[in-house]
Amino acid sequence: MTDAPSANTDRVRLEPGWKSRIGDYLLRDDMQALSAFLRERRAKGAQVFPPLPQVFAALDATPFDKVKVVILGQDPYHGFGQAHGLCFSVQPGTAIPPSLDNVFKELQRDLGIPRPAHGCLTHWAEQGVLLLNAVLTVEEGKAGAHAGKGWECFTDRIVEVLANEREHLVFLLWGAYAQAKGKVIDTGRHRVLKAPHPSPLSAHRGFIGCGHFSKTNEYLVRHGQAPIDWRLP
Repeated sequence: MTDAPSANTDRVRLEPGWKSRIGDYLLRDDMQALSAFLRERRAKGAQVFPPLPQVFAALDATPFDKVKVVILGQDPYHGFGQAHGLCFSVQPGTAIPPSLDNVFKELQRDLGIPRPAHGCLTHWAEQGVLLLNAVLTVEEGKAGAHAGKGWECFTDRIVEVLANEREHLVFLLWGAYAQAKGKVIDTGRHRVLKAPHPSPLSAHRGFIGCGHFSKTNEYLVRHGQAPIDWRLP
């Protein structure tokens, strides 16, 4: 990503499969306004996360043609050093946040996979799990600081393109926010699995026990795709 999407797509840095489908979207007036907002916040000294080169890390890590599973988050972690562009994920050496810890608890309950010692989900992304936040930036200590600035429409477009152009994807929609973004998905073409959000406030209302990881792999195998190895190296 350039700090501001430019007037031509040649300067928009995206994985080629994504760029051919959504690169033009970054040139819209509302995205230009979002870019100007981000420049302004940085100029005023705001710590914006994730770091600029990692804003589109989810798309870089999981090319369009490789997507098999989509997990939708809300916005990046707002603690220093946590967010690196993949929803729910943190860099190795960073404490595992409570929501991710509940994801690991369900993974252990569902598939017997021991809870890992770190929270970096890059291994999932590299296998085709798109780890997409609805809002791609945030400010330190201010959850939701960049909500309503334009990212939501952009990520809606990503979901729409996947739902329309691909077949037999699995969408994991955890919580009301993610479920609202999933309304455009044709459940005849894709598997949509819904559960409460894994946050400590709601995980025990149905996230723990949802079985989404085994159900995802069962669907992928049934449609001739390799299952996800949910273990983290």
